[in-house]
Amino acid sequence: MKVYLLKTVAGTGKAGEIVKVKEGYADNFLIPRKLAEKITPQNESFFESRVKRVEHNKEEVCTKTSLLAEKIKNMRLTLKRKMHDDGKLYASVNATEVAELLAKEGVSIAKSQVKMEKTIKEKGLFFVVVKLTSKLQPALELNIVSEHSKSA
Repeated sequence: MKVYLLKTVAGTGKAGEIVKVKEGYADNFLIPRKLAEKITPQNESFFESRVKRVEHNKEEVCTKTSLLAEKIKNMRLTLKRKMHDDGKLYASVNATEVAELLAKEGVSIAKSQVKMEKTIKEKGLFFVVVKLTSKLQPALELNIVSEHSKSA
């Protein structure tokens, strides 16, 4: 039996796909729980057009994400912080600050997407990874300088 998945079902398929399943599985599990809709000859073309629309939207999102990754990869941000004379920061740099810096540059991301290899506690040049998807993880350059230094 062919069904259109309304939600992602582990071991069966992702939302927006047309899959073949056993009749009992569809009738007793998927359809009653509103996880899928049965495909009949009358509604098959409707669901196939929905699948095409979902695929088109996925491609569009993928393209936008790729462009965003390219933009992030080419960024070099500077963060001015208070620090001791020896170059140590009073407080370490956190993901929220990096996300706010990116927002000022027109890149809106969640702080949970910012991945730092180690805690930044001193001035210098660091690479910070932004996790957009499991495969797209561009790194940007983050330069930490003193608030009192004249160079930016």
